[in-house]
Amino acid sequence: MKAMILAAGKGTRVRPITYTIPKPLIPILHKPVMEFLVDLLKQHDFTEIMVNVSHLAKEIESYFHDGQRFGVQIAYSFEGKIREDGELEGKALGSAGGMRRIQDFYPFFDDTFVVLCGDALIDLDLTAAVKWHREKGSLATIVTKSVPRDEVSSYGVVVTDENGRIQAFQEKPTVEEALSTNINTGIYIFEPEVLNYIPSGEEYDIGGDLFPKLVEMGAPFYAIAMDFQWVDIGKVPDYWQAIRSVLMGKVKNVPIPGTEVAPGIFTGINVAVNWDKVDITGPVYIGGMTKIEDGAKITGPAMIGRNCHICSGAHINNSVIFEYSRIADVELTDKLVFGRYCVDKDGATIDLQATSLDWLITDTRKPIENIKHPATVFAGSFKVNQLG
Repeated sequence: MKAMILAAGKGTRVRPITYTIPKPLIPILHKPVMEFLVDLLKQHDFTEIMVNVSHLAKEIESYFHDGQRFGVQIAYSFEGKIREDGELEGKALGSAGGMRRIQDFYPFFDDTFVVLCGDALIDLDLTAAVKWHREKGSLATIVTKSVPRDEVSSYGVVVTDENGRIQAFQEKPTVEEALSTNINTGIYIFEPEVLNYIPSGEEYDIGGDLFPKLVEMGAPFYAIAMDFQWVDIGKVPDYWQAIRSVLMGKVKNVPIPGTEVAPGIFTGINVAVNWDKVDITGPVYIGGMTKIEDGAKITGPAMIGRNCHICSGAHINNSVIFEYSRIADVELTDKLVFGRYCVDKDGATIDLQATSLDWLITDTRKPIENIKHPATVFAGSFKVNQLG
């Protein structure tokens, strides 16, 4: 069976991570989120997977290649152009426009197919969803999930009649205005004929353009509400919460990698630490080749990436630290550290270089003696959480 993963977006809501990492490759404890989707598709016999790419396309293609090592076949549809300097310049066609481009190249979608957004962890019975779609004689089906009413304002709400036929959409309605608590999860099932309603060579969106057209036409267009786990990483706060949920064992089929060296404390290989001289409270994951100095404190849920260096006096609390980060004598609470950026759990970003705080968080590949910091100005531990 055939499927498509939408992977062409810039992921602007997940910046600064997506400055250098495309959203489908954002790691969930070192495993890219798109790899979980490929695993799910394979589990349900979707072994021919088309991926539209644009922003940082090379990185996605270099990781997944032809899909052989994942037990599937993967091909890519690049949206953009090559500049005169030889660099790729992405120009996404929108989710529906990307589907049509693939079909215009050569008819790929010749039977019922599934489309997944590449920015969520899901544990869904795709086989059951496709069976329901076919039994309904549906042209297009949205898999929805019910959320508590007080959360509807964060999502696109799908309004159906008693038979599941879609009547309307509400984009992030207020709690009072919401006509449903079923939200669009970005999981779609289509028949090939739906492509006839998408214009060629134009930017066209599934949710914003195609779906309203299907409602207006009175097409057989349905939603199926299913009970499944759906962990969105569309925004930095979502990603921060997803890592916390995995560490706390709340996400199915996403085990914590490494070895459990103490209750709730997992490590990769060759972590340099004197366990008797540090204060570490799980759940915590520490990546391989990371050094934890005596006197450091880590309070979970927390993830420390590979090749990091946590200095004596540092306190990492409820935070996510990406690889190759050296954390000085500083307290980080509810933070995500990525390169030169420190982001709080609500998505507010501190550019450490622009604020002259880059001596607090540095790259472990840079010799420590080359790092200049105003030690005479900041005495003792500096609390980055005061800036958030």
